[in-house]
Amino acid sequence: MNEKAETTESIPAAARWLDHLADSEALAVMVEDQGQAAASVRAALPEIEAASRAMFDRLRASATGRIIYAGAGTSIRIGVQDGVELTPTFDWPEDRSAYIIAGGPAALLRSVENAEDNSEDARNQIAEEKICADDVLIGIAASGSTPFTCAAVDAARQAGALTIGIANNPCSRLAATADHGITLLTGAESVAGSTRLKAGTAQKICLNLMSTLVMVRMGRVRNGMMSAMRASNAKLRARQLRIDAALKP
Repeated sequence: MNEKAETTESIPAAARWLDHLADSEALAVMVEDQGQAAASVRAALPEIEAASRAMFDRLRASATGRIIYAGAGTSIRIGVQDGVELTPTFDWPEDRSAYIIAGGPAALLRSVENAEDNSEDARNQIAEEKICADDVLIGIAASGSTPFTCAAVDAARQAGALTIGIANNPCSRLAATADHGITLLTGAESVAGSTRLKAGTAQKICLNLMSTLVMVRMGRVRNGMMSAMRASNAKLRARQLRIDAALKP
């Protein structure tokens, strides 16, 4: 790896130090970064397409195969958001989504010290979930080197699952370990190391693209509408009526 290449830990150029800028200038730097996040996803579209196709093929071949998200901190919180929304939007069965979370479910709401370094916990969670060849596991880590996430991907791959690794730094262990590595080169954050910023945005866009494309190919979208959605409240029931009317022969 080029030692001069920017990573998520790189210190931003002095002209981008938020604490030295006026409010309007600081906000402009941050919104520019969000555009860079989208650009990093666009650059990775060939990798995303290949991973999405493999994901679809694996899930289509089984009535029980799951989409499993693995990670720590910001990355797994983004993964959980993607996964839980598949059920109301596409009627994806709840038992076909699962989560391998550093520090366990409690870590979604508060920091659990050293959880991301616990490779053994990752392997134990993979075993407890009985991950198998029907499943797809998506490991997400901005650094691409988080021990928990890399161990989860490695263990899932050994169990026969299709594995996808999403990282924001070049030449990462995570991308190399997974069957399909996706690298979203977002570079330095406006607050060095704070990957809840543009790295997190890029991860969310990437997961949106992959899961939505898979659901479309699974036949859960018709004419650009949520034809398989779950109408669980008044707003969604009204939406369902509009969709049914639009799709009526």
